[in-house]
Amino acid sequence: MTELVTVEGTGAALTERYTGALMNTFGAPKRVLVRGEGCYLWDADGRKYLDLLGGLAVNSLGHAHPFIVSAVTSQLATLGHVSNFFASSPQIALAEKLLSLFDVPGKVFFTNSGTEANEAAFKITRRTGRTKIISTVGAFHGRTMGALAVTYKPAYRELFAPLPGDVTFVPYGDAEALAAAVDDQTAAVILEPIQGENGVVVPPDGYLRKAREITTEHGALLWLDEIQTGIGRTGDWFAFDAEGITPDLVTVAKGLGAGIPIGACIGLGAAAELLQPGNHGTTFGGNPVSAIAGLAVLTVIERDGLLANVVAVGNHLAESIEALDHPLVAGVRGRGLLLAIELTQPVSDRVAELALQAGFVINNPVPNAIRLAPPYILTKADVDAFVAALPDILTEATA
Repeated sequence: MTELVTVEGTGAALTERYTGALMNTFGAPKRVLVRGEGCYLWDADGRKYLDLLGGLAVNSLGHAHPFIVSAVTSQLATLGHVSNFFASSPQIALAEKLLSLFDVPGKVFFTNSGTEANEAAFKITRRTGRTKIISTVGAFHGRTMGALAVTYKPAYRELFAPLPGDVTFVPYGDAEALAAAVDDQTAAVILEPIQGENGVVVPPDGYLRKAREITTEHGALLWLDEIQTGIGRTGDWFAFDAEGITPDLVTVAKGLGAGIPIGACIGLGAAAELLQPGNHGTTFGGNPVSAIAGLAVLTVIERDGLLANVVAVGNHLAESIEALDHPLVAGVRGRGLLLAIELTQPVSDRVAELALQAGFVINNPVPNAIRLAPPYILTKADVDAFVAALPDILTEATA
């Protein structure tokens, strides 16, 4: 059997080869990783890391989870891909399972990623006959042109203008500003239940309920981007569950595949019927391998009681960090296992680098906050190891 040709070498050598072969969209990689197991990673130089970022909230079940490996391997050996002229059993089963998590009927459009799920939702909003979209300051919904149009950060947007228009941004969490912006020409309001890329910003209680009331009053769609918060990340299947509402559109990705690329745009109620044949398409979306991965993820979360673990371990993580009473820590915000350590100084880049040197993968989305989005299988012992090392990391960051 012919062996696959991969690359070996030290981290430094592989990083040099990376920069020579890949487009410079991400800058030089922080490490070259070669293996993962559970909540841990190993780099090309043999160093071990506790993964508290989960591939940016993707690796919901950690690395090399045996159930996911078995499901994907078995499916790939049976049927790997069919065009969208045909259906497959995993695709149907996953769609039905996702819809069972809601209280109203709906339909699913599968994609390969979160940004593509938002592109599908954007097109659905145009089928209302309206074009006006309300998004929020600090929002992040993806990098493709449609998703970028409803993403706030000027540095992401300005190089690619003009973007699809008729988008208005209002302050996040401000129900009065939202009410003032929505009118009878509004197609949709798009919201993250918690803003992840903006530093895990949590809106006031009742904000999503008010958004539902406002959109209903004006006949607009409520489009909730649950790409980072959904599929159990906050301790509920969806972050909006905590407010007891039903949106019209829900987009998911990241944790749904536990590392296998998949996304979904879920239409609920009348919104489920807005896309019809010829309106949209995808080559790889919902292929049997990605679909079986999603089905396996949902199965394991239920089987192993991981929603409860997300709550228990997330609370332990937040409380343990706050109990340090370190002068650099202003507090911890977020829910479940999507948390931010609020910093009193804008040194998050330094904290993240020192943490990596100490064997912990974390993230600095904004200068004054550290984001944590670990696998749902994280244990309290893992938390304790991180918290024990954290004071020295924080102190050195301001030295």
